[in-house]
Amino acid sequence: MKTLDDLQCEGKTVIVRVDINAPVTDGVAEDSPRFKEAAETVKELANRKARVVILAHQGRAGDADFIPLKQHADLLSKQARKRVKYVDDLFGSKALAEIAKLKDGKILLLENVRFYAEETLDVPPEKLAKTLFVSTLASRAQAFVNDAFSAAHRSQASLTGFPELLPSYAGRAMAREYAAISKVASAMERPVVFVLGGAKPDDCFKLLKYAADNNKADYLLTSGVIGELCLIAEGKDLGAKRVWLEEKGYTKILPELEALIKKHGAQIKTPVDFAYKDSDGIRAETESAAGAPVFDIGSRTAKAYAEIIKRSRAVYFKGPVGAYEQPQFELGTRIVLKAIESSHAFSLMGGGHTLSAIEKFGINRKKIGHISTAGGAVVAFLSGERLPAVDALEKSAQKEY
Repeated sequence: MKTLDDLQCEGKTVIVRVDINAPVTDGVAEDSPRFKEAAETVKELANRKARVVILAHQGRAGDADFIPLKQHADLLSKQARKRVKYVDDLFGSKALAEIAKLKDGKILLLENVRFYAEETLDVPPEKLAKTLFVSTLASRAQAFVNDAFSAAHRSQASLTGFPELLPSYAGRAMAREYAAISKVASAMERPVVFVLGGAKPDDCFKLLKYAADNNKADYLLTSGVIGELCLIAEGKDLGAKRVWLEEKGYTKILPELEALIKKHGAQIKTPVDFAYKDSDGIRAETESAAGAPVFDIGSRTAKAYAEIIKRSRAVYFKGPVGAYEQPQFELGTRIVLKAIESSHAFSLMGGGHTLSAIEKFGINRKKIGHISTAGGAVVAFLSGERLPAVDALEKSAQKEY
């Protein structure tokens, strides 16, 4: 796909799709690393005298964080150190008037694209290109830049419609994210290690299954809920924890998990000890997960996982391995992250909790191959799925407009 290096943008109106979907508390949008990433491409285009028109989304219809983008313009202005003017319209007369009078090097942020039903139509890109939203804005621009890698696993109007009509390019964050994730997905040097944890097992299971069945990873180190499910699949007794897992609906994957472990047991590693709170609330360790609720992998498991990581050549870290926010249960996550930091492997990690853990344990970011702001797109790509927004950029690179 083409990047900003291929774009001659001076004096041109360029539509830029970014992902600045932010945490929102009581109606207030909070700053996040996504604003800094988006600002890099926006600032570069403005400095190169493009007329920059930004598209972005926030939340989903019906959710508390489904708000206009006025606050986002202020947060983006702060990161770009340039004024980003907010327009409370997307493709109506107000938006078109502001685009028409836009000067070289100036920046507009249009309204939340998800306020308009056409954004989420479930139709092919060529039909999305014919929507009033895309066709109207595309007629006012000369190029499209997609810098929203974290939304690349979705085929929505603002992501895949514009490349049908305009020469399209990857922004700096998009190009960087895709290159890093491709490096892990197609690692030539082995071993490759996936560290899978957290409280939501669905994505972990999808990754586990794809990586094991397609020989994409040499070791799959499990923890959290997916680790507990793997233990049950191995025939271990988890006592009351199994009841909780059943109530959550997580045990529905057990038949497939049992088959996976029977076939790929050497690759799939499960915890051999656990940490829990004793009667005084102090960390204690046990070899069984059938007793008190566990909050972390035990020290033996953490050290065994660290040894595997130290021998690896590529590592993907998905989610902390325990309740690292609590001092008595930070050990597992700290040992694993320190092992990644000190390894010679190319490492990929991301997600809000992971970023917090990196900060808490003072991990040297320069020793991490790539820290991603994306979640679903990374999981989708590493699970062997196509990314519609990337496909659209690659298709555009071969197209005559």
